[in-house]
Amino acid sequence: MKILLAVDGSDCSEAAAKEVANRPWPEGSEIRVLSVIEPFITPMAEAWALPDDYWEEADKAAKDHAGATVDKALAALGAKKHPGVSVTSEIARGNSRDAILSEAERWGADLIVVGSHGYSGIKKLWLGSVSQAVASHAKCSVEIVRKRD
Repeated sequence: MKILLAVDGSDCSEAAAKEVANRPWPEGSEIRVLSVIEPFITPMAEAWALPDDYWEEADKAAKDHAGATVDKALAALGAKKHPGVSVTSEIARGNSRDAILSEAERWGADLIVVGSHGYSGIKKLWLGSVSQAVASHAKCSVEIVRKRD
């Protein structure tokens, strides 16, 4: 079984990582931890000048965050040692929804596990729902994990 665990560093994705870590996966299963670096948006109008190294620093910060996010999920998975289960990681660039769906299809995932922020109303409209988009468009099973308070 191939399990794609998509993480973003939020409490919700930590809950998803713990959920995957606590499951008794069959021997021979593969778990891939995926974090996505979203495209940058200029934070101000063009009339303002950005520092010369703005984009390099923003890219470095995004890579560092994605790396730390993946490392945290790998640590959660490693703490539960699953015999016969391999764990790998991947950092992708692009829109989170598209990158998760793309990686799942390319890799041949049987299950995608994502966390849900639980946004509703205007927040959901404004920010969108990665978990809902993944569940609606994935060609494999999807599990959405909610953080328990």
